[in-house]
Amino acid sequence: MVCATLCSRDVTPSTSDREPPSRAVNLQDIADRAGVSLATASRVLGNGSRRVTDELIERVTRAAAELGYSANLSARTVATGHSSIVGVLVHDISDPYFSTIAAAVAQRADRDAAVVSIGNAFGDAARELAYVSMMRSMRARALVVAGSRSDDADGNRALRDELEAFERGGGRAVCIGQPLLGIDTVAPENEAGAEALAVALVAAGHRDFAVLAGPPNLHTARDRLRGFRAGLEKAGIALSERDVITGEFNRDGGYEALATLLSRSAGAPLPGCVFAVNDVMAVGALACLRTAGLDVPGDVAVAGFDDIVTLRDVWPRLTTVRLPLEAIGEMVGRLALDQEQDEAPRLLRIPGEVILRESTALPAGRVAS
Repeated sequence: MVCATLCSRDVTPSTSDREPPSRAVNLQDIADRAGVSLATASRVLGNGSRRVTDELIERVTRAAAELGYSANLSARTVATGHSSIVGVLVHDISDPYFSTIAAAVAQRADRDAAVVSIGNAFGDAARELAYVSMMRSMRARALVVAGSRSDDADGNRALRDELEAFERGGGRAVCIGQPLLGIDTVAPENEAGAEALAVALVAAGHRDFAVLAGPPNLHTARDRLRGFRAGLEKAGIALSERDVITGEFNRDGGYEALATLLSRSAGAPLPGCVFAVNDVMAVGALACLRTAGLDVPGDVAVAGFDDIVTLRDVWPRLTTVRLPLEAIGEMVGRLALDQEQDEAPRLLRIPGEVILRESTALPAGRVAS
């Protein structure tokens, strides 16, 4: 298990700024210094359930830093029933999709003076289960599980059981992905977004397609392939199984899938447009095309899905389906830290927005067949 812990609020002053106390600093000292009530100081430093304004949080944490106060985390956990930890479990933190979401969760946690712990599962069910179990043993306050579910029914069932135990212990859990874990879920509309992209590409003049489809056992990859195929069928275009290439859900997977497509062509005409089911795969495909000396979009057009932040540095600018990743992170952070909880798990669907850019511009002289 790879686990990095990020503290979203730094209240440690320099040695010169700290006033060495003649006795142990207590909460009343902090309250007096900050000019707030003892109850407010306790809520800020003890992660109490009642809301505290950002201005009061700033005053109290500044006072604590100036006085060199160190909270008794074990006592806090006993008093509140949970620690100040918010766990964020992702497939791969190096993927901008997940890092953007995790950063937004951390910003939301910051307003509750919480600490964010990030776990990398690398798509492995055993790692997911181990991380959730660890968060439960640490009495984490909340947990965000970000990433597609797979066809591993036993793994999904075990994870669902562990999350139920986590919530019975007083924690809150939220998922980004498919609503299969019995907890509050924020679900991107992958199938509808990919269908809309296919419709838009056909309307732009493209007629011949291939798909870099990702792992076939991953629900997100499968949903996006199914949606794209449905969009093409609306225009009377059939997607050949030969033109669907599976691969890892990362940059190298996109590179290798596009290389497979090129080798299969062996002198035959290439598909006019390639859809990679996420942006990092599309970036790998672009690199492979450059290595092969092919022009985008002159020889092959390329589209992706997600609109990750690193696309700002990609040329030609990539056509994609935009998901509001920062807003998703804020949303799951709010759901996880919200003290109000419905009896039934909540499901919030997030639509995508088709963004047409230069990577799929139809070159002059090329006409729809």
